Amino acid sequence: MQNFNTHPSQPVFLKPFLAGGLMFAVVGLLFDFQGVRSFLDPSKAASTQRCETIVQAQAKLSRETLAQLLTIPERDTKARVREVVAEPYCQLPELKVRSGVVAEREAYPLEFDPKTQLVILYENDEYAGYRFDFQ
Repeated sequence: MQNFNTHPSQPVFLKPFLAGGLMFAVVGLLFDFQGVRSFLDPSKAASTQRCETIVQAQAKLSRETLAQLLTIPERDTKARVREVVAEPYCQLPELKVRSGVVAEREAYPLEFDPKTQLVILYENDEYAGYRFDFQ
C-alpha cells in the first residue's frame, strides 16, 4: 500500500512566501486610490487635462525646438525654458504634486503631430519635467 501524503504537491516552505506576496498585492491595490478613482471616473481625469487659459493660440513646437528643450536639465529656471519654447498654447489647471507644492502646467502642441501635446511642469518657477499628452 502506497502513502500519497509523503510527497506534497507544493513544498511547505513556499506557502509563507505565497501568502506574503498575496498580502503585498492586496495592500498595493488598496493604496492605489488615485489610479482607481481616475479609472472609475474618466471625466475627472479628463478635466485636469483641459486648457484653463489660452495664452498663444498660434504656439506650436517644432522638432528642433523640442530637441533643444530636452537638453535643459530639471530644476533649471522657468525663464531658461521660456527662452527655448516661448509662450505656451495654454495653461492647464494647477496640481498639488507633493505636500505644500503647487505645480503649474503649460501645454504646447507639436507642429509635426497635431494630436500630441507636450506638457511642461513647473514647481516654484523651476522646470520640473515634461510629459506627452496623446489625444
